[in-house]
Amino acid sequence: MRRTTAVTVAALAGTAWLAKRAIGSRIDGGSPLWPLPALETPVSGYSPRRWIPALIASRTEPAQGVLSLVLESPELPAWTPGAHVDVTLPSGLVRQYSLCGDPAAEGRYAIAVRLVEDGRGGSREAHAQLVEGAELTVRPPRNRFPLQPSPSYAFVAGGIGITPILPMLRAATAAGADWTLLYGGRSRASMPFLAELAAYGDRVTILPEDEAGLPDLAPLSGSRPGTLIYCCGPAPLMAAVQAAAPEGVPVHLERFSPAAGTGDAKPFTVELHRSGRVVEVAATESTLAAVRRELPNTPYSCEQGFCGTCQHRVVSGEIDHRDTLLTDGEREDSMLLCVSRAASERLVLDL
Repeated sequence: MRRTTAVTVAALAGTAWLAKRAIGSRIDGGSPLWPLPALETPVSGYSPRRWIPALIASRTEPAQGVLSLVLESPELPAWTPGAHVDVTLPSGLVRQYSLCGDPAAEGRYAIAVRLVEDGRGGSREAHAQLVEGAELTVRPPRNRFPLQPSPSYAFVAGGIGITPILPMLRAATAAGADWTLLYGGRSRASMPFLAELAAYGDRVTILPEDEAGLPDLAPLSGSRPGTLIYCCGPAPLMAAVQAAAPEGVPVHLERFSPAAGTGDAKPFTVELHRSGRVVEVAATESTLAAVRRELPNTPYSCEQGFCGTCQHRVVSGEIDHRDTLLTDGEREDSMLLCVSRAASERLVLDL
């Protein structure tokens, strides 16, 4: 019995030593298998990046060129005003849409999609294929545009930028806050949710461009201390809102496209750590495009810095982050190839 026990212990010790040696070689060699990947579903049972199947319960068109969808699933998590979700389209493309429904409606999300004829194809696919009764998948919501508590707000929306603002109006009203909304668009026919906004009376100012020209932002200059300004819309509108805001009044923005970055785009070099191959990234192309010349199967989707599909670890080099997704912790050692670039002359990627 003692001999059997000794043999068993020796065998276990040998197995442990081999495992330790294998792991050590992975660490020393910079193997892509180290650190080990996170569990898809952690021991807590909840994965913030999991995909959730949902049913399209209704489809309407609240304005010309705008598609409104209500998604239902008992698995849909709670959310707060300003949140958005990743949606997988039938082709596999991933797109991001602000939630514009009622956070109190459990298991139900509402989104709206503006048709962009000269866009990258996501909105055209959504309008053509997302029909009532169809299924799609979404990721749990993220909120980079949260509504902060305040006694007063000044909201500004341009076109489809009304979507994240709608639940903010409901929340501000429920909290008893004082607020106003300036809502601009090309024409009344193209501006969704006008009927819903009419219930708020003179708190809302509708400014169709074909009737009133560009929105008059002069009222913002009179915002009193303690007021928070929230704006979502095209980049020129957001820039104008920032310029019109009085000094000391915070301006919160929700962008349709990535931030401009820290400076002009410059060429740089990327080393692919696993193969040792070197790729030159021109000033006029993305890191993703350059990498895909060498590794054509590198995954991507939105190409706007929102979905995270092209996130990769950076072994060394300084990163010029231009996304709106990664946390501060993730930015320390990873980047989104579709929009972010090098702040140094060379980056080494774990690819």
